[in-house]
Amino acid sequence: MKRLTVRKDTYFDSVFLMLATRGIKALPGVAEAVVAMATPMNVDLLAGLGFPKEELAGLSPNDLVVAIDADTDAVLDDATTAAFDALKRKSGTGAAAGNRTAASLASGLALAPDANLVLISVPGTYAAREARKALDAGMHVMLFSDNVSLDDEVALKTLASSKGLLMMGPDCGTAIINGKPLCFANAVRRGNVGIVAASGTGLQEVSCLLDRFGSGVSQAIGTGGRDLKNAAVGGRTSLLAIRALAADPATSVIALVSKPPAPDVAKTVLDALRSAGKPAVAFFLGMPPAADEERIAYASDLEEAALLASLLAGGADGPMQARALMLEDSGNDHYNKPRPSRIDELAADEARRLSPAQRYLRGLYTGGTLADEALFLAHAQLGGVRSNNQTDPAWLMADPFRSEGHAIVDLGDDAFTSGKPHPMIDPAARAERIVQEGADGETAVILLDLVLGYGSHPDPAGACAPAIRAARAAATSRGGYLPVVASVTGTPADPQGYSAQVAVLEAEGVVVMPSNVRAARLAIAIAKLAQGGRA
Repeated sequence: MKRLTVRKDTYFDSVFLMLATRGIKALPGVAEAVVAMATPMNVDLLAGLGFPKEELAGLSPNDLVVAIDADTDAVLDDATTAAFDALKRKSGTGAAAGNRTAASLASGLALAPDANLVLISVPGTYAAREARKALDAGMHVMLFSDNVSLDDEVALKTLASSKGLLMMGPDCGTAIINGKPLCFANAVRRGNVGIVAASGTGLQEVSCLLDRFGSGVSQAIGTGGRDLKNAAVGGRTSLLAIRALAADPATSVIALVSKPPAPDVAKTVLDALRSAGKPAVAFFLGMPPAADEERIAYASDLEEAALLASLLAGGADGPMQARALMLEDSGNDHYNKPRPSRIDELAADEARRLSPAQRYLRGLYTGGTLADEALFLAHAQLGGVRSNNQTDPAWLMADPFRSEGHAIVDLGDDAFTSGKPHPMIDPAARAERIVQEGADGETAVILLDLVLGYGSHPDPAGACAPAIRAARAAATSRGGYLPVVASVTGTPADPQGYSAQVAVLEAEGVVVMPSNVRAARLAIAIAKLAQGGRA
């Protein structure tokens, strides 16, 4: 039985909506639930789920929709009430905690006249207007909203640059400003490394590894994914961020992290790094690193970026010495050095119990940048990997909901999150996919990321544990064995607790590696052995 309940002109943040959806779906007797704004994409989703098209007609992105499919009218009543109660609690959280609340930018500024940064999360239709208001008021902006046009982004960043203000975003989900984690970020120690990142989980991985290596973050400035990727945007936020960090006495090292940039933009940004007067590390995902320079060390992966930045922050005399220290066999385990490594031993131990039918790597990711890092590495070493993130059409997954051959799936992609919580918030979709891959007799190894921190699920390892157990049991019942390899992006100070999450995974037989790139290398090594050592 299906029921739609609409509240006209009632807006809620996407995170609140996702959390409400997750809670309603867990209620007994509820088959499906969507709590969302009536955007065209969500309206199409609901129509596809069989909700009445006539009731969806005429809705706007400002309208709240609670759509529930349940066994009985009584369950529908209870679930609908629970949905609105959850949203009411969320909207009242600030006031209930004794915090002041405001209904507009102007009233917010009146309540906090000393504030100098505004975090904006409203529908994309209105996001640019609100960001412009904040910039005109002399405020730095973090724009969490997506669906902001390229023209609006260019205009906003041009305005921000003219005022010397940071315009982080649109679609910027991670930053750490003056020690305060914003949106999806981690509790990392303060330090002297400044990060500029056109990559959310890339920023999280680097900042957490810096923490683990004994260093810390002065500022971590997210830019939004198009900042370096799109030539029209031209790296405007990145350039301003580099200038700000160059002038910041608390920053002695600058780390730049980005997905593949536009060539001309990369040149401009690297010139800015050279001119900053401070040692720097640059990592462009999916691109071979250039040779180190006097001012800039070029990293080949996120872990290397963090380690080089940590060594520079610790007193290494420039990129060349940092590189030498990294490669030196000092007996520590900071980095997977170019010698016979524990990865080979682990891979051999895991692969020896596989059945002949098991051949393929299956990566199930919640972090888009982490998925891409694993994908680029595996695609080169395994002779091709299918993915919904593939830029080569020949290797794009025909159906992202079904793996064929080697596959690495970004479960945070729109295909999986339309009308549903992001898997970093709600791991349920990944848990289902783990069971699905475990039921496939050709799966040789499952590769996972767990991203901790503010905004993420309170216990992602615990949410995945039953699925991992079921998948491994299915392989055993067929006379095989299923290795599961994971990395955990987080710190001991995160709400979930790094060690506690690792312990939950290891109790299920998961091999937990200290970084995403090392987890990917181990999974690739297992897959190679599963195919008789053939690439």
